[in-house]
Amino acid sequence: MGDRHPRGRTDVTLLNLPEQDDAEVILRSRDDPEQFAAVFDRYARQIHLYAARRLGTQAADDIVAETFLAAFRRRESYDPAVRLARPWLYGIATKLIARHRRDEERLLRALSRTGADPLPEPIGDVVTQRVAAQAEERRLMAALAALSPGDRDVLLLVAWEDMSLEEAAQALGIPAGTARSRMHRARKKIKAVIPAEEENR
Repeated sequence: MGDRHPRGRTDVTLLNLPEQDDAEVILRSRDDPEQFAAVFDRYARQIHLYAARRLGTQAADDIVAETFLAAFRRRESYDPAVRLARPWLYGIATKLIARHRRDEERLLRALSRTGADPLPEPIGDVVTQRVAAQAEERRLMAALAALSPGDRDVLLLVAWEDMSLEEAAQALGIPAGTARSRMHRARKKIKAVIPAEEENR
């Protein structure tokens, strides 16, 4: 199928597959490990941006490397009925980020004092737009730091990564009802520190 190397392996650079074929790529990678590179190429930048906003750019490099190494090692157990690998990968990354909770909370508190974006080039205040438009960055970061880890995970997957609550629940391995409860609780706490007139839902 498709062009092949002299050794018989498919060139993953020629696999311009749509997102719905993540499962197929992972299944193929069980026999041809090189094909897993297509999953990395598709999602590595997204995972890096997510981790960088939570931990800073230096730690994000390690999170990305560890996420895809773990995913590669677990590809044999990947459920082929799940066509998109995105929630699976974010779930791995979020669990790795959990090992750095203190670093994340320290970063959020620092940002609550400075208001600076953790990335060299801001990718936009997505949380501000979706959760409390035009809220002051410092107050928002302080509010995020005060959330419980579980509530913060759900909120940031939905707000920063544009996941549905169902996708966030899948990523975190929790029931959708639990994700809804955590999101409701997180939004309530955010509202408590952001004036109602600044919200834009």
